[in-house]
Amino acid sequence: MWISIRDAATRRIVSGDKVKVFNDRGALVIRAQVSRRIRPGVVSIPQGAWYAPDKNGVCQRGCINVLTSQKSTPLAHGNAQHTILVEVQKA
Repeated sequence: MWISIRDAATRRIVSGDKVKVFNDRGALVIRAQVSRRIRPGVVSIPQGAWYAPDKNGVCQRGCINVLTSQKSTPLAHGNAQHTILVEVQKA
């Protein structure tokens, strides 16, 4: 997951740290990559893996589908995975 230098600093995250990304729909754990190439206030998870929940339901492989809603996009009727509100903390 890419995170800006500013957002990482406020959360004491460095590249390689495992982080928990979550919202009211679900949570996942993934490694962070701190980057100047990502805008503050935004994170990017370009790809994940298959859903692998732990005993608390937190995906340990970075499956972003746990963060999306069931509501489809208006044109393609796919899932909206480009504008998801999340919070990030060190795992």
